[in-house]
Amino acid sequence: MAWFDNTGKENDVVLSSRVRLARNIKDYPFAPMLDETGAREIIEKTKHALDDYTVIDMTEISPIERQSYVEKHIISPAFAASGTPHVLLLNEDRTNAVMVCEEDHLRIQSIHSGLALKEAFASACEIDDRIDSSVSYAYSDKIGYLTHCPTNLGTGMRASVMMFLPALTQTRMLNNYASQLEKLGLTLRGMYGEGSQASAYIYQISNSITMGITEEETISKLESVVNQLIASERKTREKLSLNDHDRLCDKLMRSSGILRSAYMISSKEFLKLFADLKLGVHLGIIPDVDESILGELLVGAMPATLMLEAECTDIDDTERDKLRASYIKGKLSPV
Repeated sequence: MAWFDNTGKENDVVLSSRVRLARNIKDYPFAPMLDETGAREIIEKTKHALDDYTVIDMTEISPIERQSYVEKHIISPAFAASGTPHVLLLNEDRTNAVMVCEEDHLRIQSIHSGLALKEAFASACEIDDRIDSSVSYAYSDKIGYLTHCPTNLGTGMRASVMMFLPALTQTRMLNNYASQLEKLGLTLRGMYGEGSQASAYIYQISNSITMGITEEETISKLESVVNQLIASERKTREKLSLNDHDRLCDKLMRSSGILRSAYMISSKEFLKLFADLKLGVHLGIIPDVDESILGELLVGAMPATLMLEAECTDIDDTERDKLRASYIKGKLSPV
């Protein structure tokens, strides 16, 4: 099951764990310099290695379909916007994906619900081994895997955890953690990674160093830091609740009420209200919402995914906001 259709370990703080491997095939120029013939050759080689994966030609689907994959964290915004030949290979349960002809020839990724870095790493390595058995990677004994961007040289691995940190954000404690993360070779980014802003108190924490450290060491370091953040976030939530429980309950329950009764809701308003809903569910203040629907609600209310699922891709912003409100009501209505 896709990460947003499932609930994993430490799901009150950790939404998902992802491991991404950047790989390039020997004797081909990097993707930005790759001609159409070379791109199609790489696509065919990858399809052959992963012949049980679904092949999605990104040039043959609509912009709104591409954006929906971005909203689900299956592809990057840059991959969605590319105009050159590029395909997505996706396994049946949508936990594993390969972007072919992104910034690098291959971006192999595995994304799991909750705190599951080791599981995601094992899955990514399995895909990597399958492809490696049928092609030759660009690799240096001194440097490691050769990549288009120098910041990926070495292991070519980016491990990241998407975290929900409302208490640490509201108390501004997260600012202190951000500076400490940099010293540890880790970085804090917004919901959609590099260049994005944090919405709904959701952040991505990932490694920024790929040379001089093994993949296993990176996973271990990231997991250790994430566990510290989980403990700190939970402790801070408890303090906020104890210090002004009535006011917190009122705020979170009002947000829940708006989500259940609004006639129109914009994406921006939804994300703000969703953060309160999620916090309220995990604190036990909003007990009538099953936490298992929260991931699906977060993704399903995003613009492209919302319109695709409703088969209303040509509506204006007002109609989309009305559609979103209706979708949310349906998700939060008692069964």
